Amino acid sequence: MQDIGLVLEGGGMKGLYTAGALEFFMEQELYFPYVIGVSAGACMAASYLSRQKDRNRKVNIDFVDDARFISYSNLWKKRQLFGMDFIFDEIPNKLVPFDFDTFLSSKEELVVGTTDCATGKPVYYTKAEDGHAMLTLIRASSSLPFVAPSVSYKDKHLLDGGISDPIPVKKARADGFSKNVVVMTKPKDYRKKRSKFSSVMKMIYRKYPKISEQLNQRYVTYNDTLDFMEEEKQNDRLFVIQPSVDLEVSRAERDPAKLTSLYKLGYEDAKKQYASLQYFLNSHTPIHS
Repeated sequence: MQDIGLVLEGGGMKGLYTAGALEFFMEQELYFPYVIGVSAGACMAASYLSRQKDRNRKVNIDFVDDARFISYSNLWKKRQLFGMDFIFDEIPNKLVPFDFDTFLSSKEELVVGTTDCATGKPVYYTKAEDGHAMLTLIRASSSLPFVAPSVSYKDKHLLDGGISDPIPVKKARADGFSKNVVVMTKPKDYRKKRSKFSSVMKMIYRKYPKISEQLNQRYVTYNDTLDFMEEEKQNDRLFVIQPSVDLEVSRAERDPAKLTSLYKLGYEDAKKQYASLQYFLNSHTPIHS
């Protein structure tokens, strides 16, 4: 399994689907040597690699009713829909401690995708080189356009990794992983449509015109990635786990019941596909997933 990577899509609170799938993987002690994620995918990956069962559920469902986690008051006061200080400082350092020691000592690599505000291009950071700053990097990767400020790191201003590389499967291939498992937060047959807010994008990101360009072309980038993934599947190099049911959960969902249902769906979908996944992982002659 040394040449097989795990790729995790973002999606805000839709990432609870990924959390459920990763919870099942942890129960099976299934860990991939290379994990790459953006936004919510990167968030969920961290607790997966720190071996902290149930942590993703606790953080993202138990606190969702807390105004410090997500609220419009955050948006008005701090220009942050999600309380980024609360999520990436108080929770991991005090309320639901993140096991940095286990995370940093684990043999698996984690790659976090971000977007450079100046160039609009993806910038990737690894646990091996920047593990000490992982909370900052995951925060940067999760800084969604319009509802969170950029994050400064190593002379760059960074935003949501999903802007420039929403499903980083090509990066996984470029890093030498010929076969990959992808956990998506969008259901089968989903295709992204062009945004209706191009003029708003230009106004809000006038300081960073490359970001507004990327946001305008994001639907093209996303759909091109889906086309690439379809080719990979046809060539038996890709296994996809994605919602079997299109639950009505928004990127900024605050309903614990809906989030719990999505979490359980991720767990059950991974469980149902586990036998096929094992065959894919262990087959020297790749098979269709």
